[in-house]
Amino acid sequence: MYIISKALDPIFAISIGLAAAVTRINREEKEKDRSTQETIDVFKRRWALAWEGGPAAATKQ
Repeated sequence: MYIISKALDPIFAISIGLAAAVTRINREEKEKDRSTQETIDVFKRRWALAWEGGPAAATKQ
């Protein structure tokens, strides 16, 4: 039982943390009168910028 707990506890903790972050972000975006789809679009755009090189990539647009 200890081995299973040792392996699954970190996965469980990460999943709970991600769910809490998504819930908080979604709530804050709703307060700004953005739909869930708009929030997803913003996230995708920011994710792409992060993987393209950060602030330097933002100036290219």
